[in-house]
Amino acid sequence: QVQLVESGGGLVQPGGSLRLSCAASGIIFSIYAMAWYRQAPGKQRELVAAITSSSSTKYADSVKGRFTISRDNAKNTAYLQMNSLKPEDTAVYYCNAEKSYPRPSNYWGQGTQVTVSS
Repeated sequence: QVQLVESGGGLVQPGGSLRLSCAASGIIFSIYAMAWYRQAPGKQRELVAAITSSSSTKYADSVKGRFTISRDNAKNTAYLQMNSLKPEDTAVYYCNAEKSYPRPSNYWGQGTQVTVSS
């Protein structure tokens, strides 16, 4: 059974930092691309950051220079370090695992709430 379990969300003041973790089980973690998405109330889910199996990364323009995605294949865990948080970063953050070969697979975590407010 595949599980992606996010942790690390919470309430933080503007300018603060949080680190989200996504612990994966039931998959060969190292061959999956990992990504973080977020969904704010009334808005569509959007890609925040992604990291390939070879650790190439990409970011949404809104988080470039503030967020860093990383992975630790030995721990089957992906991370999202979020610095200089803004109120507009408030959302539920979801972890995603995806691969295309040999068969396409796509999995989602349950989400973790991040609230940026004073």
